[in-house]
Amino acid sequence: MYVFCGSGCQLPETQVNEAAGNLKRKFWLTEGVSGQDRSCGELCLSRHLGVTFLQLMREAMLHEYIDIYSPLFNMAVVLVAGIVGGELFARMKLPKVTGWIVTGIILRWFDLPGLTADPSLHPNLDYFSENGVQIIPTLNSYAPFNFFVLGYIAFTVGATLHIASLRNTEKRIGLLLLAEATITPLIVGSIMVLCGMVMGLDRVPAILLAAIAIAGAPGTTVLVVQEARARGILTRTLIAAIGLIDVVAVAIFVLVATLYAPGQQGLSGSLMQLGEQLSVTLAIGFVTSGIALLLTRTVVGPAFLGPTMVAVILCSWGAGYAYGISGGILACTFAGIAVTNLRHDTVRSAEAYLHSIGGVLFALFFTFAGMKLDFTKVPAAAGLVTVYFFARLLGKYVGAFGAMSLAGVTKPVRNFLGFALLPHGGVAVGLIIFVQDRFPDEVSGPVATIGLAALAINQLLGPSAARKALQKAGEDHMDRPRLLDFLDEQRIIVGLTGSDRTNIIEQLTEQLYATTQMEVEKEEFLKLVAEREETVTTCVGEGLMIPHAILNEGEEIRGILGISSKGLHLDAPDGRPVHAVLLLATPDSDRKRHLEVLAAFAKAITTDINIREQLYHARSAAHAYNILHADDAEDINYFLEDALEQVAEKKE
Repeated sequence: MYVFCGSGCQLPETQVNEAAGNLKRKFWLTEGVSGQDRSCGELCLSRHLGVTFLQLMREAMLHEYIDIYSPLFNMAVVLVAGIVGGELFARMKLPKVTGWIVTGIILRWFDLPGLTADPSLHPNLDYFSENGVQIIPTLNSYAPFNFFVLGYIAFTVGATLHIASLRNTEKRIGLLLLAEATITPLIVGSIMVLCGMVMGLDRVPAILLAAIAIAGAPGTTVLVVQEARARGILTRTLIAAIGLIDVVAVAIFVLVATLYAPGQQGLSGSLMQLGEQLSVTLAIGFVTSGIALLLTRTVVGPAFLGPTMVAVILCSWGAGYAYGISGGILACTFAGIAVTNLRHDTVRSAEAYLHSIGGVLFALFFTFAGMKLDFTKVPAAAGLVTVYFFARLLGKYVGAFGAMSLAGVTKPVRNFLGFALLPHGGVAVGLIIFVQDRFPDEVSGPVATIGLAALAINQLLGPSAARKALQKAGEDHMDRPRLLDFLDEQRIIVGLTGSDRTNIIEQLTEQLYATTQMEVEKEEFLKLVAEREETVTTCVGEGLMIPHAILNEGEEIRGILGISSKGLHLDAPDGRPVHAVLLLATPDSDRKRHLEVLAAFAKAITTDINIREQLYHARSAAHAYNILHADDAEDINYFLEDALEQVAEKKE
């Protein structure tokens, strides 16, 4: 008996039935192949093409049945499960990212063959064809997707490092990075080495774990901040530093790993290798972003700015991956830094382009991350895992507390920043994989077991700790439109000096144009402000001066605040020295808000002595920002949504 395909090929029925039985066992199918008149497009290819009959039959079956091993089908299963888990956790007032990770851990327990982390658990399934092609996916098969999301996260984190916008944060970020490079690994390393003497952990794994402890989780952190709608000094410091902390982690790890690797090159060789990786990934990031920006200025239209930035992420990761996951992360981070400083508005186009599918990307990414966490390894090394977890928490907290104390920030930021740094993520996994590839089992075994187990705990507790830190700092749900949103930290100057009004206005204008994209030329703006000053003084009394200009161009009000605790003698009508100068640039279309700002600022300063004294004697720009954005400053900086609701209630 024979089966004939459409091209007339004659195949033995016994061979067809045998192949069908193999397919049933391999793909969990319930029906076989039968019937002498069965035809199939793939079977028409004929055997002389070098493709085995079994492979042809598999392709034919894909047209008749659902392939439960299809990567797209499996991704759909993971996505739906992740969405459900995230929503359930959100209803419990917990971060969605924690729900996604927990869902991933649960899916790992089911150990679905197409999503398994260990194919050896399914000996009856052939994961590879006769010619070595993988036909059943494993968890590692989805690495390209995870790499893209990780690269996107690194790119967006790098894009937050807009140099002009980071004015007044340099000291905080610099001290925090120094603490992360020294205090955190020193505390973790000391504790792990000492406890290792008692609990059986060698010195080399302990030191490698200390370097890995520096790494954070930019993706988790950014997601928690977005979900919390947080805004403030702690949030600003956290977002600006989290990407650079990973850069520091990779640098310290490469240095330590090359020092202790088999056939080590010594300190000089380690430093050379570190310099090579940083310089190459820096070049990759800047070259790819430079080419992309050149294309957007010459060939690519505005509608394709977002897709072009996606290409930058893919290219940067692909080129940087020669150094492993850490190289991809560094290259994408440097690409984001390059783009945001060369053409800041392009970054927003990329974020807007991916925003609509951001939920899909993050839900899949963090659910997959949860599936990679093996909790079965925790009991065997529970003691060391617990020690490592708390040692890292202590190192992060002490380092952040010390850095913020030296920076002179407010108490909430100093007390809670360390907890916000607890999340541990992708870079740490990459560094652990690096250890597994380059070190013998007696080193890589403990590092993988302790590092991944502690990582699992950090992934579960870290997002909630970061969310709680934002709440305790008073920055949760503060990212709502407020009257003085334009007065960000980089647009506040403390210690303003000057002998006359013209000199002071020029100083403020310089900083305004350095931190803000303005549609009017600087000279024209200064001319308009001067004309207004000549018409009528803008000193409103009680130490406040509000010079301003109405512009024909632009859509939103812009401004900058200068503060002088000593006071400036500018011949104010009430004879008092001026302590605060608020320079405004208002487009004609936003006159209403201009008047609201003038009224609110003047009223608060002249009637509320508490706010006036705090603002006039602010120690830093961050301190002044906190004063203006505090809950008790709603008279001067009210939420626009609340104001609209009050107006609606009065009309009713």
